[in-house]
Amino acid sequence: MRHPFLAGAAVALATAVLAACGSSGGQDDRGKEAAAAAGGTPSVTAAASPAPSASPTTAPGPRGPGSTPKAPAGELTPATGTFTKKQKEYLTDRVPKGMDPAAVLQTGQETCDRLRYLVKADRDIAVAAIVSGEVTGAEPAVTHLCPRLQDLVDEAALGYADGTHTGTELRAGRYRAPSPTDACSWQVTGADGRELASGSSGTVTVTVTASARTFTSTGCYAWLPQGDNG
Repeated sequence: MRHPFLAGAAVALATAVLAACGSSGGQDDRGKEAAAAAGGTPSVTAAASPAPSASPTTAPGPRGPGSTPKAPAGELTPATGTFTKKQKEYLTDRVPKGMDPAAVLQTGQETCDRLRYLVKADRDIAVAAIVSGEVTGAEPAVTHLCPRLQDLVDEAALGYADGTHTGTELRAGRYRAPSPTDACSWQVTGADGRELASGSSGTVTVTVTASARTFTSTGCYAWLPQGDNG
């Protein structure tokens, strides 16, 4: 389920991203933010030649069985300018043969831009968007292109998306759903399916105990760790 906040945010962000990223090319995260803070126009170090852009939230991943062959690292050069070391690291094993690497880079930059937009509006929503999968490819994009947002990815790794979680997925602690829908419901069960706790819309916190064996939620969007779950 697409979260209502993100549906609206996507419309507002699209205009800003197309204006800012359409000519961003190979600039790094620090240079981009510094230029924005100074109120100037960022310089371009790698311009993309006209080519279809990948989805703003989906980037080609590492090679897997049956996947499209990826361009060798030596072929990762933009039409003009140069890529930074971090940009090349992001692009490695992510660019299908015959595709403009600058287009793939733009995908990662747009992911960073989307997270920056969301965190300014509501940090919890930004983290929840990563947890739920609304923003995909966040980990590699943040690692190489916008490391200042690493805390969002780190927190998201400790959360739960809607669905059923069992076994080693479960981590004892208290969790909160920052933006549940009216249809939010959840249940924690122990051994032999015995119910330990449950709730529905209006209930936005849950404690997963060490004896829990299954945690299931629907319509709650995402659960984030509350406080120190150590």
